Amino acid sequence: MEKVLQNVKEASRITATLKGEIKRKILNEMADSLEKNQNQIIEANKKDLEYAKNANLSSALIDRLLLDEKRIKAMAEALRDIAKLKDPVGRVIDGWVLDNGLRIEKIKIPIGVIGIIYESRPNVTSDAAGLCFMSGNACILKGGKEAMNSNITIIEILQYVLEKNKLPKEAISLIPDYSRDGVSWLIRQDKYVDLIIPRGGEKLIKFVSENSKVPVVKHDKGLCHVYVHEDANLDEAVKICINAKVQRPGVCNAMETLLVDKNIAGKFLPKIKEAMENEGVELRGCEITLEYIDIKKATEEDWHTEYLDKILSIKIVDNLEDAIAHIETYGSGHSDSIVTENYSVAEEFLNRVDSACVYVNASTRFTDGGVFGFGAEVGISTNKLHARGPMGIDDLTTYKYKIYGNGQIRN
Repeated sequence: MEKVLQNVKEASRITATLKGEIKRKILNEMADSLEKNQNQIIEANKKDLEYAKNANLSSALIDRLLLDEKRIKAMAEALRDIAKLKDPVGRVIDGWVLDNGLRIEKIKIPIGVIGIIYESRPNVTSDAAGLCFMSGNACILKGGKEAMNSNITIIEILQYVLEKNKLPKEAISLIPDYSRDGVSWLIRQDKYVDLIIPRGGEKLIKFVSENSKVPVVKHDKGLCHVYVHEDANLDEAVKICINAKVQRPGVCNAMETLLVDKNIAGKFLPKIKEAMENEGVELRGCEITLEYIDIKKATEEDWHTEYLDKILSIKIVDNLEDAIAHIETYGSGHSDSIVTENYSVAEEFLNRVDSACVYVNASTRFTDGGVFGFGAEVGISTNKLHARGPMGIDDLTTYKYKIYGNGQIRN
């Protein structure tokens, strides 16, 4: 496996020097190739789906795993969207001249080799590969064994395009070991790997963060909240909450806890109960919630849980302060939203809630690199350094200083 990483490192030195027009050409060819070979991808995906069902994986995980014509088209479109972005490599961030005549430029450069560890979603394979390639990096990908056949097929299609363009296929590579030992080995290879991005379950993130010798940017769990304030438009609030929970419950930007102001609980809770139950959502509520609607009682564990399923916990809060305190205690710093017609309350929520993405009168489901205009994302960082929120090509670069002189020496 060390030989694999040596080859990836060598490839990164080549991708770092590629011009923007070359990268765009190759990304568009990769998109065409994914669509051209969609039947091959779907056949490989069927094997993974069969494995997932036999392993009794949850319906949410199986949904993440599924690839069909629509999703493969979306993968291809993501590559085309990435290709349209302005090349970050070589961009001058700042520049100045010192009194002694030295001219300094601060410029963007690729990070190098990016290791990405992820579970289930095989579309991440092409998204991550495309973003790393456009930002001049090489990538070593570690997908879950449940998506092994899909990932191998996607990588082979992308590598074929690289080879056709006389570039090293190792610029986009899969680690050959799908076990936990493979993860343990990869995150200790600081000689070859410059950044690790884990995205998956809480246990995976914790393991990588605690054991990696390589710098880590976490795609942590998405324990997202929507707070319905007393000045909310209740019909709009129902619509937003339904979308945040139901539109795709198995993803990290779906709402897991609904916070409801006590002053509108009597009006709002029956409405949201009817709407959620019509969508097949199981509701769990605090003791005060149970005084208004007949649902299962929530436990302390529920406030900590990212369900990734059609389950929603509901908590009655006294006011804005109480809502923010709950988010500070239980939130994961991912995405949180307030529904209100009160401008000053909205601004206070935006300014005080310390999450990567904070919304007013909108669903948390918009936290997504593609939606934000990044083409795709390698993850949604809940770190504060060096990147936060959906990570696109700019977040896969670092910088260096170029200093131009004409014989200056330091006294």
